[in-house]
Amino acid sequence: MKYRVIGTDPARRREVSVLALGAMLFGSFTDERTSFALLDRYVEAGGTLIDTSDNYAYWHDGGQGGQSEELLGRWRRSRGVGDEVLIATKLGARPLAPGTGFLDNPEGLSAGTIREAADRSRERLGVERLDLLYAHIDDPTVPQEETVAAFGALVAEGTVGLLGVSNQAAWRVERARALAAAAGLPGYEVLQYQHSLLRPRFDVPSGLFPDGSLGHAGPDLIGYLRAVPGLTLVAYSPLLAGAYVREGKPLAPDYDHPGTPARLAVLRDIARETGATANQVVLAWQIGAELPIVPLAGASTTAQLEENLAAVDLELTADQRARLDAAH
Repeated sequence: MKYRVIGTDPARRREVSVLALGAMLFGSFTDERTSFALLDRYVEAGGTLIDTSDNYAYWHDGGQGGQSEELLGRWRRSRGVGDEVLIATKLGARPLAPGTGFLDNPEGLSAGTIREAADRSRERLGVERLDLLYAHIDDPTVPQEETVAAFGALVAEGTVGLLGVSNQAAWRVERARALAAAAGLPGYEVLQYQHSLLRPRFDVPSGLFPDGSLGHAGPDLIGYLRAVPGLTLVAYSPLLAGAYVREGKPLAPDYDHPGTPARLAVLRDIARETGATANQVVLAWQIGAELPIVPLAGASTTAQLEENLAAVDLELTADQRARLDAAH
């Protein structure tokens, strides 16, 4: 395994593995025995960054989520896992009532909600401190000053370590960081966005993003990451739910544009050159990037996890990396 540091404050920054494990479906769609086996193997291989959220996976049973955090708590206790493994979680997108979702009824990012949700997550995970806590989605109904102050208070109390943000416009992230800095509070340092080798159309609207996607790491966010030292991108869905390697698994409509075939062709060429899978090339491309990127990949079988872990040791040449970067 290889490692990198996330965060800047010497008191709170952490060294984590360059490959994160997504636990979104653990305890719901992925049963407990399989989930425990995947977690055990990941940690055995040197993995130290596990990702979840307080709303995972509410869509499994129409509830409010919490199954993933609860499973991770049981796994931690049964294995005696301590601070050597960083568990990141998120709040703000938990449905307020069963049968609803984050589009129509999210908890949001008010001060009271942030405190209550963080306490619930600590209880489910069985930890005194949340190592990394994200604002899962934006909440324009709450002043950013309130949200920033609430997150900062949890850090000051020692119940939260690092702060992160996901699925927000880059300008909103910068405004929140500026408000935090002006108030002498810690700000977001880890940005979790969808990022992969293929580039989607960013103008496609959705229920959460009516003006086009803010959940993908587009040019604005990548430029922001390049300009601000100390930020880290945690790239979720780097393998596009298996679409790179699984026959019959179509790409999402966002990737139906003229640039996709060219990038896929280069990816397949380099997979043949290296003897690696397309998934491994994508992960290696992210891990070895000039920018600080930590791919966040889930797995539902040990074979999938082993494939992902092997990507850590795949070294792409400068020429291969340049070809991947330039394809369009």
